[in-house]
Amino acid sequence: MDTRERIARRVALELRDNSLVNLGIGLPTLVARYVPAGMRINFQSENGIIGFGARPPEGMEDVHLTDAGGAFVSAQPGAVSFDSVMSFALIRGGHIDLTVLGGLQVDRHGRLANWIIPGKLVPGMGGAMDLVTGARRVIVAMNHTQKGTPKIVETLTLPPTANSLSR
Repeated sequence: MDTRERIARRVALELRDNSLVNLGIGLPTLVARYVPAGMRINFQSENGIIGFGARPPEGMEDVHLTDAGGAFVSAQPGAVSFDSVMSFALIRGGHIDLTVLGGLQVDRHGRLANWIIPGKLVPGMGGAMDLVTGARRVIVAMNHTQKGTPKIVETLTLPPTANSLSR
């Protein structure tokens, strides 16, 4: 089992039955594969879906069913789709029980930097700034180092995602 899989499996143990859970791009999307048996989790994506599941089998992908990172997902029975205005109303209104986000750095106070490396072209922050302040719980799922450089740091050297974490 590789490190990413171990992290995703461990995060899945933090899920609570009947929760509304947002999964960020990258490693966090793996969490959907490891939901404990019998647990009902409603995964939400800021692109406007509640009720998605793990990636469908090869050849069964639907171009209209993707997570926030554009990866194919499956729709669970009862899944709903809606526009981004409603999606962000759920996030900003404090209705997301848990968000699992990737990270570039986390400092000793638990502040997260996950959206930009200065000098690199990125399309924007996405929903992370709203998620870290609007979700009831935040889990950062990441490797602790990248190419030997610590990602858990005393003080952020990258721009913070938000000034504070969830309530």
